[in-house]
Amino acid sequence: MDSLSISMVQPVQVVYSEHLAQSLVSICDREGYSRVLVVTDSVIHSLAPVQEAIAALEQTGRQIAVFDSIHADPHIATVDDGAARYREHQADCILAIGGGSVLDVARGIAIVATHGGSIADYVELSGSNGQPKRRATQRCQGLISVPTTSGTGSELSNALIVTDEHGNKLAVLADNATSTYAVLDPTLTLNLPQRMTIATGLDAFCHAAEGYLSALANPITDAIDEKVMFLLYNYLPRAVADGNDLEARRRVMIAASLAGWSLNQAGTIVGHSIAHVLGAQHHIVHGEAVGYALPAVVEFVADVREHKVREIGKILGAQILDHAPLDQVRAIVVRAILEFRDSMLGLHPFEDYGISHETLVSYAPSVVNERFAGNTPKPIDTADAAWLLERFGSRK
Repeated sequence: MDSLSISMVQPVQVVYSEHLAQSLVSICDREGYSRVLVVTDSVIHSLAPVQEAIAALEQTGRQIAVFDSIHADPHIATVDDGAARYREHQADCILAIGGGSVLDVARGIAIVATHGGSIADYVELSGSNGQPKRRATQRCQGLISVPTTSGTGSELSNALIVTDEHGNKLAVLADNATSTYAVLDPTLTLNLPQRMTIATGLDAFCHAAEGYLSALANPITDAIDEKVMFLLYNYLPRAVADGNDLEARRRVMIAASLAGWSLNQAGTIVGHSIAHVLGAQHHIVHGEAVGYALPAVVEFVADVREHKVREIGKILGAQILDHAPLDQVRAIVVRAILEFRDSMLGLHPFEDYGISHETLVSYAPSVVNERFAGNTPKPIDTADAAWLLERFGSRK
């Protein structure tokens, strides 16, 4: 048996550009794409740079169809409808322009268009339920991903999240469905509202922090995640304070994409499980949810990841003595995370959602059984999940 373990794979061709239309025409010329399905949402579709990009593609004689029926927490049916639109248009390329939900739907469309069935067939099942009914066994070609937020890293990720008819968030993991191209244009994020800048930036930071602490982490992902956290600590507050700070937007976008790449190998841990469960039931903004979860998650794993917890603290500017005991390290690092999250960025209080902690704790069994909880570097039972949920959103 081949025992070789591959630490990092990066099949995506990454283009940095501040001239979207020109870059997209060049990519389509290079690959010979002639029938493009634009996957987006109605708001992004109406933006001037996006309209200009579509017009530029049409001016080269390409046939363009648009699928812009995407909303937050996209449903299985949305992906399947998009795949039907792809087949109807006889597309040879998907141009996805938008946030994480749009890019996730586009990847799902690519999977279904290439392999058939419904995206529900490809969902990763937890526990004793076994394997997905189907897997993406062939490379899905022709996906161009253009993020308009800096958070999910979906343009470099192999994962997507869909919602079923019961409101459950479900994961699909497909190495063969990563983007063919990712086009990083930070000018698309200049008008991003402050609250969304905070939430998406925290999502990227938590991808890096949870990946760093994950049981699947390796020395290469560690180096990437350390750099991602450093970039976000130093530039995300600038982007929040001045949304037109292009240098800050540039650094934050690159950090989010690198976090998405690392995510393919290291995954996330129980903080994302909590966010998926609560997001499905209460529509908590995902980036806010992982931010509310992070301090307790770091505290929970500190006994088995003490060195890495110390490093997170140092990246966040905390002073930690080499001989400091574990309890002190925990306290210092949690305080540094809260300072970054609540004071430097200004994440609004969880209490604004009006959800009681009794309600939160009731979701403990669901958190234990969520797909990514298994990546946590120590076992989690219902009592542990309840402990984490009791501390969700705490500001001290």
